[in-house]
Amino acid sequence: MSARVVVIGAGIGGLVSAALLAARGCDVTVFEKEGWVGGKARRVAVDGAEIDGGPTVFTYRAVFDEVFAACGTRLEDHVTIARAEVIARHAWDDSGTLDLHADPERSAAAVAEFSGAEAARGYRSFTAEAARIFDVLEDPFLRGDKASTPLPMMWRIRPWKLGDMLAMRPFDRMWDALGSHFKDQRLRQLFGRYATYCGSSPFAAPATLMLIADVEARGVWLIEGGIHALATAIASVAAQQGARVRTNAPVAEVLTANGRASGVRLVSGEVISADIVICNGDPGALAAGRLGAAATRAVPAIPPAKRSLSALVWYAHTRTEEFDLNHHNVFFSPDYAREFREIAAGNPPSDPTVYVCAMDRGASEHAAKPEGRERLQIIVNAPANGDTHAYSPEERERCTQAMMATLRRCGLTLEEPLPHQLMTPQDWEHLFPATGGALYGRASHGWAASFQRQGPTTKLPGLYCTGGATHPAAGVPMAALSGQLAARVIGRDLASTRTSLRAATPGGMSTRSATTGSTG
Repeated sequence: MSARVVVIGAGIGGLVSAALLAARGCDVTVFEKEGWVGGKARRVAVDGAEIDGGPTVFTYRAVFDEVFAACGTRLEDHVTIARAEVIARHAWDDSGTLDLHADPERSAAAVAEFSGAEAARGYRSFTAEAARIFDVLEDPFLRGDKASTPLPMMWRIRPWKLGDMLAMRPFDRMWDALGSHFKDQRLRQLFGRYATYCGSSPFAAPATLMLIADVEARGVWLIEGGIHALATAIASVAAQQGARVRTNAPVAEVLTANGRASGVRLVSGEVISADIVICNGDPGALAAGRLGAAATRAVPAIPPAKRSLSALVWYAHTRTEEFDLNHHNVFFSPDYAREFREIAAGNPPSDPTVYVCAMDRGASEHAAKPEGRERLQIIVNAPANGDTHAYSPEERERCTQAMMATLRRCGLTLEEPLPHQLMTPQDWEHLFPATGGALYGRASHGWAASFQRQGPTTKLPGLYCTGGATHPAAGVPMAALSGQLAARVIGRDLASTRTSLRAATPGGMSTRSATTGSTG
């Protein structure tokens, strides 16, 4: 292939598509509005320390091994990576802790010690069901082409495999399905939390999302330097394949000529012609006109009520006391249902579940505590109302105190005042416009939601989408899968039009949008 490709945004999906297309001979340029690559996978400076600013959990390594192999190299040649012995440590106010391990037998034994033999049997039945769902859906859905209805996917599964279709449990709510495995409500909380990995409530998401637990059980990996180091590695590999990555280069609009995307205009006024344009950002930015009038009709808008969760995220450099932190830790709310009711009503939770990534700790059973202060990323789920609700200093402080109260209740004490930076839904909306601060695109609520996510193709020929807000789902490995899918679909489309693909006209014929915002 020799097409000219422009990628808007240097998130994981955009970088993967750029690397793969460059490896196939395309002339690729990536434009990123911020000064870093990785999108949400950035670094934040607090109190002289660099803290992971985005996703922290790395799973489904095989996807990245495939990407690097397609570029003639290996993942481990670019990042230092090790498998976590402990997947995560979980805590409740009066119940001690429960670790899940890379070894499933150790996890079953830990569940038995925590909640009894019946709970261990439930854990085994749950993990078996989650594994079956993943096995059924990996090829036809996670790695398959985007379809607007389940029918193409069902045909790939094969209509006569009725048992496999029923195994997906698309019409059962995740919370209810977990009740068939666990009587202990703490364990329902623990495994229901996987719905939040794609920005959804376990009380509204389909039981199909139990497959996320299986993805994590297959291996959690720690990367030195965090997910930002992974993004930097992919950008480096893309550059080695001939792609150009330009940061601090926001795109103002997608240009068109002859009824198809023809390039982009930067905020600086520079015009870059292209045969293919890939948007690695939330599709909502396209629908809202943030990339020009021509792209507005290319994708459907996501109604605010259908948005995924946002988050309150604290980047802290602090001393910790009492609780024995692991690398990944979850401190649970005493009333999970109330937490999600409050979020659905547009309010940050008053008694939240809190995730803490202690990035200076390892992921062994007894992770060593660093001397002095340590770097933490702390996350609380929140409503995606950053475009309609302003978080005042007083509300930010209330949220901080609610978060710290949860940690104290579960045995972890941080410094007060806490040395930190806080990102609210309002701040996420500023960083990723037209999302309300939603971090995962469309929420996976209801059986059809997964088929309503934006796929790689759009209504504007030559314009494609990739990233965590697109098919197949949110999260680092899913964003990479979306990048693979976009590259595959673009390759097919270029092959089918190679004899008639018109050259793009510099400057195009688009109408400049009244909206001057850009995305990346």
